[in-house]
Amino acid sequence: MLLATSLATLSWYDALGRLALAAALGSIIGLEREFREREAGLRTHLLVSLGSALFTIVSAFGFHDVLTHDPQVVVRLDPSRIAAQIVSGIGFLGAGAIIRQGLSIRGLTTAATLWVVAAIGMAAGAGFYSVAIITTVVALVALWPLRYVAYRMIDRVKPEEDRIVVELREGHSLAELLTHVTQVRHIEVTDELDRKIVQLESPAVDEELVARLSDLDFVIGVKWRR
Repeated sequence: MLLATSLATLSWYDALGRLALAAALGSIIGLEREFREREAGLRTHLLVSLGSALFTIVSAFGFHDVLTHDPQVVVRLDPSRIAAQIVSGIGFLGAGAIIRQGLSIRGLTTAATLWVVAAIGMAAGAGFYSVAIITTVVALVALWPLRYVAYRMIDRVKPEEDRIVVELREGHSLAELLTHVTQVRHIEVTDELDRKIVQLESPAVDEELVARLSDLDFVIGVKWRR
């Protein structure tokens, strides 16, 4: 039988180390999102990871005084109860990062990274340092190298003649472009500093459409590979 006096405690240095690791790993993933100018960046990911670690530490070690206050009183404590709420609670924050823009939806990857850094913070807070570090490395691979590999694979499968890339001048909306393109099956929008890059997929793409779009005043350029 486990006595209340033999319950594990966490020193100040151990707590500092766990919180620091959680903040560092969360900030690494946040930097990648920051470089891509996504909805949630460095500070958001750092805070999510740090908060998750703190919740986990409090859940596991924060009630030591209550358990050891009176040996005659039996207190049942489930350390996973507080930590379990992180999994569902982070969903509200992730939902705020998802934005519908025209026909496309942005922010799904950022919402997923928030969910992952919450798990990383929980692992760091629970003392699973190797698991937290490995997960961070795998997440970075998925966000960076795997992204380019996936795009190359998709480019080989999708017919290139049905896709065009249009660069719009700053201040012009996507609706102005869509009035000139019909039967749009897929659209992806990327906002740059001085322009908006739109990738369209439509069976109606041909030389006539490319020429017509190139003549528009708000179009900087059109790329089409046949």
